[in-house]
Amino acid sequence: MLYWLLKYVLLGPWLRILFRPKVEGAEYVPAEGAAIIASNHLSFSDSIFMPLMVPRRVTFLAKQEYFTGKGLKGWLTRMFFKGAGQVPIDRSSGSAAKAALETGKRILAEGKLLGIYPEGTRSPDARLYRGKTGVARMALEARVPVIPVAMIDTEKVQPIGKKIPRIRRIGIRFGLPLDFSRYEGLAGDRFVERSMTDEIMYELMRMSGQEYVDQYAAKVKAQVAAGGTVGLPDAAEVTDADTPARPVPVEKAS
Repeated sequence: MLYWLLKYVLLGPWLRILFRPKVEGAEYVPAEGAAIIASNHLSFSDSIFMPLMVPRRVTFLAKQEYFTGKGLKGWLTRMFFKGAGQVPIDRSSGSAAKAALETGKRILAEGKLLGIYPEGTRSPDARLYRGKTGVARMALEARVPVIPVAMIDTEKVQPIGKKIPRIRRIGIRFGLPLDFSRYEGLAGDRFVERSMTDEIMYELMRMSGQEYVDQYAAKVKAQVAAGGTVGLPDAAEVTDADTPARPVPVEKAS
């Protein structure tokens, strides 16, 4: 009930009036059945604009802190994220990745749309960063397609650190669903999952027009926080356990 109230009464109509979002490719979102919607991540507002602008409910896995705040502000935040269809995930434990995977699979098993940011965190500088392979593992184990979606100019509406958004037009561009059924039975193969993730990131790069950086966004943020600068990874940083990623076109099997 709260979700529909937010989408069609309290928030959705105002977002359309103020930000005039240009939505392309909405027909690629299936009318029914499970699918993963994989998005680039430029702004906090991505989790507001995209779910409220697509025909079906999209469930995102959100950090638990959004649901544990105290006082009136904490209650309002908790109600908003619940209403927006987000599910809390504890990202502080050693088993956080496994918990997120299992929660995502449960949502997909219920025939729902699962929203994922393959980069794992917001881009620190509006560039597109290396994707984490959890999206590939979920797609393989749940046997669902992945629909890429590019958020356009949302970092200009709400840059990192800004609580009050700027009024300007944004874009939401959906791409053709990516079918990975050719890899059925290969969940857990890190080379297959890396190849799939690279294909998803290539589509996001092509659709968004962003520059691609072959590093994890979280690592770059940590470097900047420690007083470092953003650069290319050293050769010593790449190991056999972490196969280098670089989005390149992937030929589809006929």
